Amino acid sequence: MTWFDIGTIDDIPLRGARCVKTPQGEIGVFRTHDGRIFAIENHCPHKGGPLTQGIVHGAAVTCPLHNWVFSLETGKALGADEGEVKTIPVKVDDGRISLALQNILLAAE
Repeated sequence: MTWFDIGTIDDIPLRGARCVKTPQGEIGVFRTHDGRIFAIENHCPHKGGPLTQGIVHGAAVTCPLHNWVFSLETGKALGADEGEVKTIPVKVDDGRISLALQNILLAAE
């Protein structure tokens, strides 16, 4: 597994998100109210809504288009919604965030 540094934990506000573009698609990196960091695909499987523009609450994010809710821990839709998004391994070391990706270059936004 190759880890790619994408910045510092302070780059993402509490209950906020950041979009990281990769050749395989956009990844949403989220910071919960208690400072935990998660990474998932940045598109809702329902209508493709950008999850990084959604509302982060607890360990979940609500899609800004149609209010579908996804677990940041598992990527699975919560409640009556169905579907899931891919989760990306993430680690924080000395305040730096890294994502586990397959030999690709990143362009952070």
